[in-house]
Amino acid sequence: MHPARAARSKSVAMTLISRKCAILFADVSGSTALYEKLGDKTAARTIEACLGELRAVVAQWAGKVVKTIGDELMVVFDTAEAACGAAREMQQRVEALPPAAGIKLAIRVGFHFGPVLEDKGDFLGDGVNTAARLAGMAKAGQILTSAPTVDTLPAGQRTSLNLRDLDVLPVRGKHDAVRVFELLWGDTDDATLMAGFASSARIEVKLTLEIRGRSIEFPEEKSALTLGREASCDLVVGEKSASRNHARIERSGVQFVLIDESTNGTYVEIEGDREVLLRRDRIMLRGRGKIAFGASTVVATELLLFECS
Repeated sequence: MHPARAARSKSVAMTLISRKCAILFADVSGSTALYEKLGDKTAARTIEACLGELRAVVAQWAGKVVKTIGDELMVVFDTAEAACGAAREMQQRVEALPPAAGIKLAIRVGFHFGPVLEDKGDFLGDGVNTAARLAGMAKAGQILTSAPTVDTLPAGQRTSLNLRDLDVLPVRGKHDAVRVFELLWGDTDDATLMAGFASSARIEVKLTLEIRGRSIEFPEEKSALTLGREASCDLVVGEKSASRNHARIERSGVQFVLIDESTNGTYVEIEGDREVLLRRDRIMLRGRGKIAFGASTVVATELLLFECS
């Protein structure tokens, strides 16, 4: 290696500091509808006011905003306890905000405590990726965290928190599945208090699918449904751009995962979010939305509607 290049590489490497901390992502849900209804400037001001509330919570819990990514905050806390407290207060603050033009804003929160690499105030590594994936899996108004994070909490706080064990779930980008917990923050009379991992509540979640006016519920006895043009598929798709065996939906714990196996990709639009294109990839289905096979949901001749409840 050239001496100058080697010196630069050594300099870059020396800026990385390994430490344990809690990384939290908070994403404003419903922003797409807000931009469509209010226009860019007014919607941007409304979302910024919401993010301002979140920043105030971060400061109260001695955290630090690492960066703002569109309508999402990346935050770091020294402890899992602080991340828990901040996450709950963030949800409470946003819940108290009045609707904007009839649209009620909500946030999705995911956080993870573990080793990360710090580089001049930014953070990277598997811990950051896990936190981001958890936030992406969360529904509006939901807080998700990982078993390693819960395990880090003091026994007293673990007992006092309302935690739902959502089972071991696949997390996009990670080889091994992650045990995911939901941190409940509102009035939760039906919540299961967790003193550890010994007892967990099984939450029944239904997935309803609708195509060509026909509605079906994901069968309890099946672990997966196949989708495609092939007549042998569980759900036959008529879209010309669809593959014979286009995709499948798998039951994973209390969640449902859509996995693309096609040539042209699968388009997914979850209500309140932008459309995403899957190519040999997977996504956790949540709330309500629509799926198109090989063509955008905007132009597809056939849509598969879904609702998780």
